[in-house]
Amino acid sequence: MRATTVVPTVVRVLSSTLLLLALGCLTGVTTVVFGFGGGFVTVPVVYAVTLARAEPGVDAMAVAVATSTAVMVVNSLSATWAQHRAGRLRRAYLWPLAAPIGLGSAAGALAATLAGGTAQHALFVAYLAVTIADSVLRRGFLTPSPGSTPRVPRPGATRAVGLGIGAVTGFLGVGGSVMTVPLLRRRGLSMGEATATANPLTVPVALAGTLVYALCGTGGAGTAHGHLGSVDLAAGALLLTGSLPTIAVVRRVTGRIPDRAHAVSYVILLTVVLVVFLVL
Repeated sequence: MRATTVVPTVVRVLSSTLLLLALGCLTGVTTVVFGFGGGFVTVPVVYAVTLARAEPGVDAMAVAVATSTAVMVVNSLSATWAQHRAGRLRRAYLWPLAAPIGLGSAAGALAATLAGGTAQHALFVAYLAVTIADSVLRRGFLTPSPGSTPRVPRPGATRAVGLGIGAVTGFLGVGGSVMTVPLLRRRGLSMGEATATANPLTVPVALAGTLVYALCGTGGAGTAHGHLGSVDLAAGALLLTGSLPTIAVVRRVTGRIPDRAHAVSYVILLTVVLVVFLVL
């Protein structure tokens, strides 16, 4: 291979590696602070890196969603343990939602393998826009209603909500937090409690989705080196190398964020991700 070909290739690989490590650190921050598990950071990052590689026949969006889901398994488990040790989890809100979210996620991930990356990309953008608008325009998220107290969800209604959350987030590979945080927030929880509780609720989404994407998904990458189904193992490992140490550090300070600032920064982050995805 000529030097004129080798040098640009090395530079491209090094740039991708550093980008994934750096964004892995950001993923760790968003996992603890916002309960995302990393989905809203990892999806656009892996999507951009996969596009840059320009591998023939590889569906960049399918690979991004699958890899994001796999990374969320480890991130959400790590953050769940950290939040449990800090005493921030609200168990009464966990068990009614966990199983339905897992079932819905498996169905959503299976639907995603059939729909393809183009549909995922369009729905990802639409979903972000709707979530941002809902958080800003509808009362109860940025500023809780005066005198509101936490309300434990009813089992029947919660099962239906959990199935819907799992289906949407499993399809998009973003974890359950983008739906569970607003839901728990409007049930009277503080942002700290809502985002902490979102971490264990991301675990069933991530586990169910990863199994489907690893066993049933290809995204054109099923036979490619370093892929398990649609999951890019190398990209996932780099993201986790950056995120796990960050989770260990950030968990020590997340409880000190003022509630209002926490809610506003949640919306700002979603807006930044939406803008990034629109220009990719």
